[in-house]
Amino acid sequence: MELLKTVNDFLTANLGEFGPLIAVGVLGLFMILITIPMMLNQPEDPLKKLKRDQNPKKPAKSKKEQLRQAGRNEQLQRFANFLEPQDAEELSAMQLKLRQAGYQSKDAVRFFHFAQMALGLVGLLLGVLYVTVINGDQNYDAQAMLIRVLGPGAVGYFLPKYWITRRVDTRKENITRAFPDALDMMLVCVEAGQSLDQSIVRVARELRASYPDLADEFEIVAYEMKAGKEKDKVLRDMGTRCGVIDVSSFVTVMIQSSQFGTSIAEALRVYAGEMRDKRVMRAEEAANKLPTKMTLATMMLTVPPLLIILVGPSAKGIMDLGNMSN
Repeated sequence: MELLKTVNDFLTANLGEFGPLIAVGVLGLFMILITIPMMLNQPEDPLKKLKRDQNPKKPAKSKKEQLRQAGRNEQLQRFANFLEPQDAEELSAMQLKLRQAGYQSKDAVRFFHFAQMALGLVGLLLGVLYVTVINGDQNYDAQAMLIRVLGPGAVGYFLPKYWITRRVDTRKENITRAFPDALDMMLVCVEAGQSLDQSIVRVARELRASYPDLADEFEIVAYEMKAGKEKDKVLRDMGTRCGVIDVSSFVTVMIQSSQFGTSIAEALRVYAGEMRDKRVMRAEEAANKLPTKMTLATMMLTVPPLLIILVGPSAKGIMDLGNMSN
């Protein structure tokens, strides 16, 4: 008891009123950071593996389930209940958002939540180190202490979400900018005698150097069609993944053209022309916004120096007169 009292007095004297609580938090963070790698690298229990192999009553996984689980990270599989939402709708929405950001991995949701947890813990650790080591000689009240400790943790926790949101917006913009060129190339391929499937494969290969985001989407469509998935379903999934109005309209045009038996080349020609006109209108809109932006920048950069030049001598003369009168 004397030892605990001595430690408590030492922490209170050096770290303030919340010294023991800070020490316990730092110790807990270190234990978590040490335990997570050990748990991830822990091999499978041989006894559990032997029981699984010798249990003939346990139903085997279906072919569909095996394909769904293939290629997943087995270390993260152990923490699936903690690293991914248990609600099916929330999990599906998170998977869609990560796919729109360009992360197509089966473990993308788990890596996202793991990054949130890890960066949050690192932020808390940095906050505690800032309070205890860097500015340990200062005394903070309870509110200031919580802000400096919990603030970096909150920033680290929400940083992956901010990154994904920015990635989604950037990827949508890249797809929107690349789509008119892709339609022109697809129209040339279709008019040259290729089918829609072959033209998608060719366009994906040609777009790789200039527009990798749209090329990835076309490659996914090509692989799904080769796997035997229905063409209508594949195109709808592409429109959902991209989240771009132009792509969704293109999907609708292709599905209706296939259902009504009209010429795909003619539909592509009309829609490609509309996309070119739409790109010109976007460029004109950006050009019309430019004078307003330049006016604001010009005012901020020219008005203050102009005021200094015009008003400065008068202000200096007034100050000199005031000094002379005194």
